Amino acid sequence: MSRVAIIGCGAISPRYAATLNQLGSVELVAVADGMAARAEALAAESGATVMSVEEILADATIDAVVNLTPPLAHGPVTRSILEAGKAAFSEKPLAVDMAEGRALVDLATAQGVRFGCAPDTFLGTGLQLARQAIDRGDIGTPLAANGFFLGCGAEYFLPNPNFFYERGGGPMLDMGPYYLTALVQLLGPAVAVSASGRIGRSQRPIMNGERLGEMMDVSVLTHISSVVEFANGPIATLVTSFDVAATDYRNIEIYGTEGTLSVPDPNYFEGVVRIKRVREKEWTVLDPLVPTIPQQRGIGLADMMWAQRSGRAHRASADLALHVLDIMTSALSSAELGHRLTLSTSCERALPMDFSLAPNTFDD
Repeated sequence: MSRVAIIGCGAISPRYAATLNQLGSVELVAVADGMAARAEALAAESGATVMSVEEILADATIDAVVNLTPPLAHGPVTRSILEAGKAAFSEKPLAVDMAEGRALVDLATAQGVRFGCAPDTFLGTGLQLARQAIDRGDIGTPLAANGFFLGCGAEYFLPNPNFFYERGGGPMLDMGPYYLTALVQLLGPAVAVSASGRIGRSQRPIMNGERLGEMMDVSVLTHISSVVEFANGPIATLVTSFDVAATDYRNIEIYGTEGTLSVPDPNYFEGVVRIKRVREKEWTVLDPLVPTIPQQRGIGLADMMWAQRSGRAHRASADLALHVLDIMTSALSSAELGHRLTLSTSCERALPMDFSLAPNTFDD
């Protein structure tokens, strides 16, 4: 059993803790946060021990650390984990720029330790079913895709949303990882990207909590329209926005020579997959897969530690996350520069999930 710690006990941490406590292959043993009350609350809920970051990194019995800090801290905290010789699993994005991301991947390789990154939603039954449909040829050869994340902004839901509008934030780095990870798993790696973007409003009001009405400065693009070219030929349009009051668009659609695949929201593990072929009048809902692992955040970390023991490549890999970071940062650069950019990375599609295995297992 792998012993795991969490650094960063914010809103997403209870979901990771709940997942780790359901699996027999990993054990959550320690948590740390700069705000003691948050660490104590997660420890009480999960049965873990509150420790300092330094204590976690120095503890030789801890095998892996999950980095759930804010985006700008992902790089420095992950570096400290890898330098301590421990496996690291980071929340998305991998880093806030490619130089930082490459340095982390190189460090993990040099240290000989596993390095993974969210999102792991593509391991869930919804996106795995969509992948099965494409791999079976249900829609023929994929030609194109559309993806839309259209929202009104984090200030409507969170009391302290400033970091969403600062370096490391914005809709592309915040939600782009879900959509682009899904598209890469469905269509393969990308080769180039072009984009346009804008800052919808230079200041935005906080809409809830104790800071209600307080104005925030915006320093990142809040609406980005991207065209992503994939190595196998498909061209995808991806729109990510914090400037949309309402929408009726589907999250992702894949268009093939024989039909269209409607893909569920990549921010979630489950969801309905629909297909409509040429000349068919109605959409067909595909029979859902029956999960054998929890359908919530943290399964990517569990898969990574399982893969470490079995010797295979883990699915939510740093190479995948670096490629997604390359697409996102290139899109943002393209929007600033006004021209198409060729990507500098690639990756392999992850091994499909096998839901015929015993519960809570990732391999035979």
